[in-house]
Order: sequence, then C-alpha cells, then structure tokens
Amino acid sequence: MIRGPTLAPLLWFPAAALAAQRPSQHASVTQQIGSTQVTIVYNRPSARGRTLFGKDGVVAWGRVWCPGADAASTIAVSTDVTIGGQTLAAGKYSIWAIPGPDEWTLIFSRAADVFHVPYPGESKDALRLKVKPQAGPFMESLAYYFPAVDGDRALLNLHWGETVVQVPLAAR
Repeated sequence: MIRGPTLAPLLWFPAAALAAQRPSQHASVTQQIGSTQVTIVYNRPSARGRTLFGKDGVVAWGRVWCPGADAASTIAVSTDVTIGGQTLAAGKYSIWAIPGPDEWTLIFSRAADVFHVPYPGESKDALRLKVKPQAGPFMESLAYYFPAVDGDRALLNLHWGETVVQVPLAAR
C-alpha cells in the first residue's frame, strides 16, 4: 500500500506558531460617557526608532493618514455625540487624519469597514474637525485612550511617539 506524506509533524507546532505574526498588535478601548458607549477598534503600529511625523517621517505632513495599521481604525458611538463642538450621529465610522506640525484635521468617515489605504474620499466624510497637537511622553505603540471622563463628557487622546491629539467628546 502506498501512503502519502503524513501531517503528524504539523501537530507538534502550536497553531499560533504557524500563523504569521502581525507587527501591529490589535487593540480596542470602550468608554461609557453618560448613556453613550464609545468603542474604538484599531491596530497599534510601533515607532521602532523611526521618525514618525514630518517630511522624513512615516506619516507626512499634509497628507491623509489612517491612524492605525492594517484595517482602518474605527469608532462606534451608541447615541449621537458632540465631538469638538460638532454633532456625530450614532453609528460606526473609520478614523482618518491630516497631520500638520501646528494643526491636525481629524476625519470621521461613514466608510467604516475599510482597509487603512486608500482614504475613502471626502464624499464619505461624516465630520471633519481641526485640533491642535500637543507634546506628550513618548508612546512606542500608537494608542487611543480616555484620560478624563466626567459624567457625560470625556477627553479622547490619540497618542503616538511624543504627539498627542486630544478631542473633547460629550454625550447628547
């Protein structure tokens, strides 16, 4: 009887060892703000000694960028919220940015479940918001987090390297 090759040696290796490892780790953060649940799902690129922003950076000034890796980062809000004084309807959105040294434009796109390139286009924008970047302590891997929450208000930070972009959120 002729036998084919056996698969038994493959059983010795854990499935995780066979899967390709992602350089950018998957993450999510959920925050209750009043009666509103806010969930951000993203992948965390790492600095790995690179210049992150600017002419010679991973992210060029003045160009649309998806702050994350692999799939576009998303934000889901269970009810309407106010972000930087503008209303964002309940739903799920992808997050994009146009960084600059003194001002960033944050974009919340109705094209939620997309890859991180290319940008879906202005016709899909639900909201655009101008924000001022701040300096912060070095953060190796990109992170979204809520440093302050009070009743029906919160601050959302996007932080990578020494750059922090902070956005006020309020439940409506």
